[in-house]
Order: sequence, then C-alpha cells, then structure tokens
Amino acid sequence: MRLKIVYILLFAMGLNGVVNAQLNDYKYIIVPKKFDAFKSVNQYQSSTLIKYYFEQNGFNAVYNDDLPFDLAANRCLGLTVDFIDNSNMFTTKAIIALKDCNNAEVFRSEEVKSKIKSFEEAYKDVIQQAFLSYMGLDYVYEPQQGQPEETAPITVGFKDDVKTVDEEPKTNVVEQKATMEEQVYKTVEPRPSTVMKSTNTTTANVAASTTGLLYAQPIGNGFQLVDSTPKVVLKLEETSMENVFMTNFEGNNAVVFKKGDTWLLEYSDNGEKVQKELNIKF
Repeated sequence: MRLKIVYILLFAMGLNGVVNAQLNDYKYIIVPKKFDAFKSVNQYQSSTLIKYYFEQNGFNAVYNDDLPFDLAANRCLGLTVDFIDNSNMFTTKAIIALKDCNNAEVFRSEEVKSKIKSFEEAYKDVIQQAFLSYMGLDYVYEPQQGQPEETAPITVGFKDDVKTVDEEPKTNVVEQKATMEEQVYKTVEPRPSTVMKSTNTTTANVAASTTGLLYAQPIGNGFQLVDSTPKVVLKLEETSMENVFMTNFEGNNAVVFKKGDTWLLEYSDNGEKVQKELNIKF
C-alpha cells in the first residue's frame, strides 16, 4: 500500500513538472470579460475574480478586449481562459481550463462543486476552489528562441477589478462599498491578505487622487468619481449645461467641465483661478 502511494506521488510530481513546463511557454493569460456560460459581462464577478486569482498565482493576466501590443500582434503568446459550466439544478459545477491560439486545451482544473443555493455565491465558491489546481505550479515565463525577453508587465483596467480577497469563516461574501461616508472592500481568498478600509477622505488624499484614472459611477443627481482603490474622490452634481458639473474640492466650490477632449476641474484658491486636468472614464 505504501509503495502504491509513493508511485502515485511520483506520478503527480512528474505530471506537475510537465504542466509547468507547458505553461512556461506562454507569456499571458487572456481573461474574457464575458464567458459563454454567463448572460452578461463579468456576471457574478467571474472575470475579475478569475483574473485576480491568476495574478495571485504568478501569471500575467489581461482582459481580452485590451491586449498588450505584443500579444495583439501574436495571440499565440497567450492562453485563453475557458469557463466550463457543468451545473445542474442542485449543484454548481465548474472547470477552469486554458486554451492556446489554436483552441487546443493545454491545462484544466479539477471539476469543482458547490451546494450553495445563491448562484452568485456558488460561482464565487467554485472559482476559488478551481484555483487549487493552479497553486504551486511555480509558473515563470520562458521566452522561446527568437522571442524577445519579457518586459515589465502591462496592466489593463476594469473598473470593478478585484483588489483583495480576505478569509471569512464559513462564508463566501464579497462586499464592496464606495461612498464618501463608508468605503470597504472585502472577500474570500485561499491565502492570507488584508482588508482595505477607509472611513475618512482627507483633502490631501483627494488632491493626490485626482492625478490618476477616475471611474465615473452614476448616482442620483450626477456621478461619483472613484479611483482604483476603490475610493470616492469627487461627487459631481449635474447642471443644466451639458458636460458641466458642480462639486466640492478641498473645501472650495468647484466646477468640472469638458474642454475639447479634456476634463478640467476649476476652483478658486485665495482669489486665483486654478485648473486641474482630470482623467475620467465614463
């Protein structure tokens, strides 16, 4: 019996080495923003969670609609994620596989199952479980002969990307809030991490946050601008004029308006007019 177990372990180690060598040939993991198994983009946070878990396991994951230049020129540099949904009425079942540029499957996870009744929580649960198959692969991209060496990773954005995953006993809850009063993001992952929480937005933080990319989220009377943390930086109140909004910046009444293709924040500082360029994505 012991000898049989040793043989099984040796076989698994050898298989793991073969898989690792295969995956090392590919520079990118391409994550669709909409999988065939789902009706809508990023349903149940499927795309953002899968991208997050691949990155946590050392892969350079990108979205399929925003490819780095070298990958756009040569799709064979990347493997595309395939979410295989084998669910029935009582159980959510899934496999996360990787396919090459010829649509040939290179690797797949074990089929995982969840009995959670909520579809949203069940799919988050099986995605987390599926990545147990990807843990410990020690992936390192190894350029093939004639290919340039790897440069710094290129990050592409999706406004509701998963930023962190936090362990919560016996629950599989993802909670995200982005308001001036309360800003929390916490969820579940298979390894220790921290919860990012901020209850106060100081004027210094607001000033610093306006220099990066801001995502516009609709609210009752206009939009709120959220950075990648996610943290609310500004709230824009609609006016009767198109592309002109009222706001408050560092305690001053201010206006945000579009000039040409550029969004500008304008306010008065000690009687002097000040303008700041904003990078807003609606």
